[in-house]
Amino acid sequence: MNDTIQLIKQLVEIPSPSGNTAKVISFVEEYLKSLNVQMIRNNKGGLLVTIPGKNNSQHRMLTAHVDTLGAIVKNIKSNGRLMIDLIGGFNYNSIEGEYCQIETTTGKTYTGTILMHQTSVHVYKDAGKLERNQKNIEVRIDEEVHNADDVRNLGIEVGDFISFYPRVEVTPSGFIKSRHLDDKASVALLLQLIKRIIMEHIKLPYTTHFLISNNEEIGYGGNSNIASETVEYLAVDMGAIGDGQETDEFTVSICAKDSSGPYHFGLRKKLIELAKQNQIKYKVDIYPYYGSDASAAIRSGHDLIHGLIGPGIDASHAFERTHISSLEHTSSLLYHYVQSELTEA
Repeated sequence: MNDTIQLIKQLVEIPSPSGNTAKVISFVEEYLKSLNVQMIRNNKGGLLVTIPGKNNSQHRMLTAHVDTLGAIVKNIKSNGRLMIDLIGGFNYNSIEGEYCQIETTTGKTYTGTILMHQTSVHVYKDAGKLERNQKNIEVRIDEEVHNADDVRNLGIEVGDFISFYPRVEVTPSGFIKSRHLDDKASVALLLQLIKRIIMEHIKLPYTTHFLISNNEEIGYGGNSNIASETVEYLAVDMGAIGDGQETDEFTVSICAKDSSGPYHFGLRKKLIELAKQNQIKYKVDIYPYYGSDASAAIRSGHDLIHGLIGPGIDASHAFERTHISSLEHTSSLLYHYVQSELTEA
């Protein structure tokens, strides 16, 4: 699991807000190159890896996504700061005080901090009571700028991408805390699974596709490039933790239903049975405000048996954390799943 942790650390350090994921996809390609697996980029910029199986008339597909939450320059303000527009579903308060990187269209980068305009309590008496919204939140650029012209002279323009520092840390107690564990933790698990299949010369029962998608946070990462032979589709994302939830940071979470509706009951039962047979700790849960690449595929009209699993991630879409044991149980379930028989419809 140490290799997986190191891979997660590498992945989260690569800025990849939805819409600007080429660098992280190139990293994944380079990681897989030595394994000599079949892989192609789709037109959306995602990466599709295919491993032939004993049965090539029926396929299965697994997906995890490398795109993350982020922001984009909405307006260059007269004070030399940046108004932002959010990429993905999160609240402004979850990024207040965060260090960030602004990337121009030429590839030049600048650092900054995301702050309330009315931050200083020595100046703004009611700073703590003001709403965290697009009007009040801004980026303070780490350059000498006094007005919009100074900013534009740096090459920064409306539409430039803004990514948040991950601040990844692994604790002695086994916790991994970082932004973007959703979903780079699961991407690392799939990459390690592919490596294990190749290195151990495992012959899969069915031709299996692994899609590293790059638009999940905006709703359509995994709804295309699904071979017509595909019967079963498993999204590997994250389990949501909070009041009323079963998911925790120490088990694999198996989703029964999210905002799109129930996942396939038969596949859910099979995943539970695989967990029981192999001493894998799991929790079954419902994620009320959530959608996955698997649900996006169903919505786009594909005739699939679909499911969703992942490690439990605390404080999702904010200051995320999981535990190595959750990664281990998720990894084990994936390993046994790809060698199992297809679920009956």
